Amino acid sequence: MATKLYVGNLSYQTTEQDLSRMFGESGTVVSAQVITDRDTGQPRGFAFVEMSTEAEAQAAIAANNGKNVDGRPLTVNESRPREGGGGGRGGGRSGGGGYGGGGRSGGGGYGGGNRY
Repeated sequence: MATKLYVGNLSYQTTEQDLSRMFGESGTVVSAQVITDRDTGQPRGFAFVEMSTEAEAQAAIAANNGKNVDGRPLTVNESRPREGGGGGRGGGRSGGGGYGGGGRSGGGGYGGGNRY
């Protein structure tokens, strides 16, 4: 089963072809994806590379973690699943503040709770 690796601290000039070549020295690269900003299309400085086996993935980590590429030391480790769902922009903020109450006992915000 393929193992996905996180590659961080990438130069914005690094391409998927560069990654495939670099990681290909450690085994078979199933895929390489440079992550880009959804609005601007500009690279975000990290990528995911999928190696065909766990052993090849470990070899790729050993060979490339800390490796200096375009003046930047790469961070390479096994990809972890994303935390939480948060959704797109602004997600996740809940409750509190505003007028008249909120989640806190005693009422947050303005005019909440009887303080006299």
